[in-house]
Amino acid sequence: MPLCYLSAYKYTRILWILQAKKHVFVKKVCSLPFCPKVCYNDTGLFGRKEERNLSILRTIALFVYLFGYMIVHYATLRRAERALAAGDLDTVEQIVKANIPRWSRGILRVTGARMTVEGQKNIPAGPCVFVGNHRSYYDIPILLTALDAPHGILAKKELEKIPLLNRWMKLLGCVFVKRDDIRASVKALNDATAIVESGRSFVIFPEGTRYKGEEGGAGEFKAGAFRIAVKTSAPVVPVAVTGARALFESNGNRCRPGSVRIKIMPPIQTAGMSKAEQKQLPDAVRQSILAALK
Repeated sequence: MPLCYLSAYKYTRILWILQAKKHVFVKKVCSLPFCPKVCYNDTGLFGRKEERNLSILRTIALFVYLFGYMIVHYATLRRAERALAAGDLDTVEQIVKANIPRWSRGILRVTGARMTVEGQKNIPAGPCVFVGNHRSYYDIPILLTALDAPHGILAKKELEKIPLLNRWMKLLGCVFVKRDDIRASVKALNDATAIVESGRSFVIFPEGTRYKGEEGGAGEFKAGAFRIAVKTSAPVVPVAVTGARALFESNGNRCRPGSVRIKIMPPIQTAGMSKAEQKQLPDAVRQSILAALK
C-alpha cells in the first residue's frame, strides 16, 4: 500500500509508490511547511483528513481546557474577587500570578504550541509598557506566559462579554476598549495610564486589531496607545512575536502544533522625550519590531 511520511524535522514529504506488478518503490520528495507526522495514501486524502481531524480535536480540547480550568477554579476566582472588594491587593496578585500563567501554559501545551523566548533580561525592574505586534488570538496567552509576570492588557470590548474570562481579565487589570467609540477609547487609555501610574506594567497592541498580512509584517502603530508610556514616563519595551498566526488563523481557525518565537527588546526610555521624539515613537517601535520579525 502506498505510504507517505511527513517529517516534522526535515520539512519534507517522502512519497513511496508501490507498483504492484513490478514491486518497485519510487521515491518522490517535495518541500512542505511544518506539520505533525502523519500517514498518507497515494492520493493524500487520508492524510489530509487525518490532519484535519486532529486539528478539530485539538481545537475542541482548547475550548474544553480554556473554560474547564476556569470552572474547576471558580472558588479561587471568587476568593480573589472577595479580596479585591476588601482591598487586599496582595492576595489578588498572588492568585493571579499563580493561576493565569499556568492557565496560559496549559493552552499552549494542549494545542502543541512550542515557545522560545529571547531577551527576558531586557525587562526593566519598574513598571513599563510592553508593545507587541498582533497577529493571533494566541498572542494573549503567549505574552501572559513569556513576560516576567502576567500583566493587564488593552483588550477589545467583545472579550468583556465572555463569561468567567472577563472576570479573570478584570482581576489581571485588563482594560476593555470599544475601538469605534472615540470617547470610550480616551477613557480606556486614561484607565490604562492610571494602572501604570500605580506601579504596574501594561501590555498594548498598537495596531488595534490582528494583522492579517504576510508573516514578518505589521500594521500601522497608532499613536494613542503610546500616550500611556509618555504620560507616565514609563519605558516602552518592544516585543516581537513570530509564528503565532500559523497556530490557528492560518489553519482555518483550527489549532495545529507549531513553534513561536518571542523576542523582548531593550526598553526605550520616554522620560524627557521631546515632542518630536514622542511623535516618532510609534514608527520607531514598529521598525524595531519589524527588524526582529525577520
